[in-house]
Amino acid sequence: MNKRRTFSTLRFLSILLILAAIVLAVLQLVRFSRVRAFLPAGLIVAGVPVGGLDRQQAAQRLMEVYSSPIELYYKDAVIHLYPSVTDFQLEIESMLSVADYQRTSKEFWEDYWDFLWGRTDFPTRIPLSATFSEARLRQYLDTIVERYDQPSEPAIPVAGTVSFQPGKPGTSLDVDTAVVLIESALNSLTSRTVNLPLERSDPTRPVFQNLEILLKQTVDVSGFDGLTGVYLMDLQTGGEIHFAYRQGEDIPVNPDIAFTASSIIKIPILVSAFSRIGENPDPETMKLVEDMIVNSGNEAADWLMDREIDETRAPLIISEEMQALGLENTFLAGYFSLGSPLLAVYETPANTRLDVNTDPDIYNQTTPSEIGMLLEDLYQCAQSGGSALNAVYPGQLTQNECQDMISFLIKNRLPVLLTAGLPEGTPIAHKHGWVSNNGVINTIGDAGIIYTPGGNYILVTFVYQPDQLVWEQASELIAELSQAVYNFYNLPLE
Repeated sequence: MNKRRTFSTLRFLSILLILAAIVLAVLQLVRFSRVRAFLPAGLIVAGVPVGGLDRQQAAQRLMEVYSSPIELYYKDAVIHLYPSVTDFQLEIESMLSVADYQRTSKEFWEDYWDFLWGRTDFPTRIPLSATFSEARLRQYLDTIVERYDQPSEPAIPVAGTVSFQPGKPGTSLDVDTAVVLIESALNSLTSRTVNLPLERSDPTRPVFQNLEILLKQTVDVSGFDGLTGVYLMDLQTGGEIHFAYRQGEDIPVNPDIAFTASSIIKIPILVSAFSRIGENPDPETMKLVEDMIVNSGNEAADWLMDREIDETRAPLIISEEMQALGLENTFLAGYFSLGSPLLAVYETPANTRLDVNTDPDIYNQTTPSEIGMLLEDLYQCAQSGGSALNAVYPGQLTQNECQDMISFLIKNRLPVLLTAGLPEGTPIAHKHGWVSNNGVINTIGDAGIIYTPGGNYILVTFVYQPDQLVWEQASELIAELSQAVYNFYNLPLE
């Protein structure tokens, strides 16, 4: 009896356990079926948690997150870029299909069995897959360029002065780099701001030819009522400014205007003498050169010509060599010492003009452009050893000799005229000249190579007044013209 009861109890408990297991299995099966119908817990697609959502819900969440605008910063300006502007498209079907494939790749019951035992090898992260139109993004960036880019502005002259107002730098969007940064932001959840990459452009230089306007305005402001001749050459580009100006009127410079060269003619003497001195000059010759250039000694010039060129025809030989260089209006017709005979009469295109006459000395003449071109030849020879001088003096002038000639011209530190318009210590290889007859000066000239941080150039200025030049006004005008050119090449910073 007791055994029968014990067996019945055990059978009842067994049946009860079996039923409980069946119920539990059914419940787990129902739960698994529901879980299998949704995206698995912990799943992250493109950085967005979508576990427990169906495909439509997951797609909606992804669209909401990735449709938020990108913040672009152009300096202090904030620009909102909506992804749709770039035709940004999430490849949602592609990403969710990866999840579906992994989720349904196992047989139902095999997957259910793993579920019961808590086993899963389902990926928890699926990377972003998206596209955008670079062409449309670049079109949008073009509108930013049009609205926000600022071109640089050149320095401009301060009215009534020879000074310049600083130019303004410009900014421009680096579009190529911006495309890369924005693409990265479009594909990111956490870094959706972009500081647009900007390129800074330095202020542009004023137009070289506009410098002529400033120089003429400088003459006008000075009140000078005589004739001003100016020749300027940019030694970087070869650009030229050449004009003659008198009381607001431009005077043609083709042919150029003849001026008394006075001591400026010592530059041709220097070149001609050095072509004969050789590599190892004697100290006495070098002393004559220094006295002629640095001290503007006329007697030294005569002695140098006799010693190195010819005892009787040196001025004529120098003139012939200048003509061979193409300087048909530059000549020396006699020695400097008083009473020296006129060795030849030179009629040139410059001194036979009928429309303008500066009463040039029949002993020595030049023009602003020709003495400027001779200085250019000397400069090029000193820089590279090659210039037009090689054609007239083949094998006679070396680069070192040209550098030596420029060194002598730099020692001529006259504190007025061109030098007065330059900052202290600015190298200027120049020669000046004027003639005083009974205390009356009619012509003043200065011709030089100026070396500056902003560029090297040649500047030649002559001023002429038929009655009498007022020294203070004339010398100050030349200094102001020199300062204007220097300021053009060495513009002020902000």
